Amino acid sequence: MSIRLEIISPEAVILSKQVEMAVLPASEGDIAAMEGHAPMIFLLRGGIISLYEGDKVTDSFFVEGGFAEMQETQCTVLANNIRKLSELSAEEGYKRLTELEQSFKEAANGNDVEKQRDLVDEIQCAQLIIDVVDASKHKV
Repeated sequence: MSIRLEIISPEAVILSKQVEMAVLPASEGDIAAMEGHAPMIFLLRGGIISLYEGDKVTDSFFVEGGFAEMQETQCTVLANNIRKLSELSAEEGYKRLTELEQSFKEAANGNDVEKQRDLVDEIQCAQLIIDVVDASKHKV
């Protein structure tokens, strides 16, 4: 039993294949996309999309928000930005985090609450990139 998973970024179709299961980082918590799942549409937070065959992860991607539509036999992910985990670097994460924290301070000084809210999500994604890279270095 499998579902058709499509991952689409603004630039291209990243993936279109049958998978047994995909675990997606929904804004309310992780959701497993599997055949027969109830139809739903949900927001994605920054996090890891893991593709499974049996109990083995066959591929992983880092997504920086977007949304997904799940049907009984298909799941479509529309990602703001998505990359394979192997393409992430801690240096990039630290640089981005520093820039975002500076932007957050500027927004706070200007009392721009809406901009601050937007930046919080981006800051969390940058920190998550650092954490994911760090965790992969410590795997045995």
